[in-house]
Amino acid sequence: MVEPQELTNVTFDEIQVGVTKEATVTLTQHQIDVAAIVSGDVDALYLKGAGTGDTRLEPKKTEAAGAEAMISILLGARMPGPGTKIVHRDLRFSGDFAAGDKLTARVTAREKRTEGNLVVFDCSVVSQAGKELVAGTVTVQAPTSRLVYDVIKPPHLELRFGDSFAQLIRGCQDCEPIPCAVVHPCDRDSLAGAIEAARRGFIVPVLVGPEEKIRKAAEEAQIDLASYRIVSTEHSHASAAKSVELARTGEVEALMKGSLHTDEIMGAIVPTAAGLRTSRRISHAFVMDVSTYPKMFMITDAAVNIFPDLEVKRDIIQNAIDLGRALGIEKPKVGILSAVEVVNPKIPSTLEAAALCKMADRGQITGGILDGPLAFDNAISAQAAKIKGISSPVSGDVDILLAPDLEAANMLFKQLTYLAGGEGAGIVLGTKIPIVLTSRADSVRTRLASVAVMAQVAHARRSGKFETR
Repeated sequence: MVEPQELTNVTFDEIQVGVTKEATVTLTQHQIDVAAIVSGDVDALYLKGAGTGDTRLEPKKTEAAGAEAMISILLGARMPGPGTKIVHRDLRFSGDFAAGDKLTARVTAREKRTEGNLVVFDCSVVSQAGKELVAGTVTVQAPTSRLVYDVIKPPHLELRFGDSFAQLIRGCQDCEPIPCAVVHPCDRDSLAGAIEAARRGFIVPVLVGPEEKIRKAAEEAQIDLASYRIVSTEHSHASAAKSVELARTGEVEALMKGSLHTDEIMGAIVPTAAGLRTSRRISHAFVMDVSTYPKMFMITDAAVNIFPDLEVKRDIIQNAIDLGRALGIEKPKVGILSAVEVVNPKIPSTLEAAALCKMADRGQITGGILDGPLAFDNAISAQAAKIKGISSPVSGDVDILLAPDLEAANMLFKQLTYLAGGEGAGIVLGTKIPIVLTSRADSVRTRLASVAVMAQVAHARRSGKFETR
């Protein structure tokens, strides 16, 4: 079915008494939540079953807001349509409804009054079971002339516990910008992301790559490069090598991936001769912003270490703890994930989780609170842990999730991104300087959040609060 591109109205003279318009919608939880916020009824007493997954709207202000919205949309968009002014409502509400219910709103022209071009509509909202949830009348002033509008798609609305990325970005506003080599920014998105970070004062970019390609990307993005340094190279491999050299000599304090493959930039960083290695294993962490979780947290390692052993996992955890502390988390809580929450000799990740916790007890991992093995539900939900009889300082308040291997971490990250609407700012750890690995699919907000993480790590390194040995 092709959606209409224009909205038009039915004028007062064209409206016939007895004509009916209707629309059917299947409720989503987001629509219910928005109705609750609009009405002001966010009290759990009005959201029956709040927090249990069985949320139903009671017949109070919340229901009124949702039902009136359905009726108002019919009157404002269908009949009479654009130019309609609602002058009086007389609606009665009964029953309740829940996410997944199919509701039908209906308006029927009952009476026309020439004086004032008024039309009285009988209005109702009925459930899929035929129960009348809303009934009454609405009086409108109908338009007298034809109006046509382009259809405007409503904005995407998302309810969030908080906005971790916005907090990260705000945290860099008063910081001194960090000299950063942007490696091979030869497409519009990678160049624009770096320049936007520079405009906000997060970084002083050094653009490393073929100058002709960089200037072509700038022209496409309508970016003026007059105030930015360009270090010209022949190709992407040379861009990575030159950026590492700038970092090794201290000309820059961070690296940001542009439009080259991750393997190319990491291939220039990993060799000991590059001078960017520390005593620890290099690892990667995603700083996550997921709307259904009340705070920022990390997933590690989803990009570098494929099947880490116990020693490597020790470094991955320590890198992530140091990152958390650089971001202002005093004592990060680490949930070590497995399929189950008990030690099982047949599941190696449970044995390693137990060993890592004991290593923390003996001071081999410092600065955080560890618990594991934990299944994902027990790590992320205190209620789930309580039901299973798990007493944990980490459950429901986790700051870092350590996955058993790269496959599990990568799948977890993508599930949270594509099913839960999460976003991840990626950064490489275990090196002498922070390294941002952006993706072509990253939004501007995600790119800025990644740079904000990098900048805060660089400032922590300057102050001696971040491990670089």
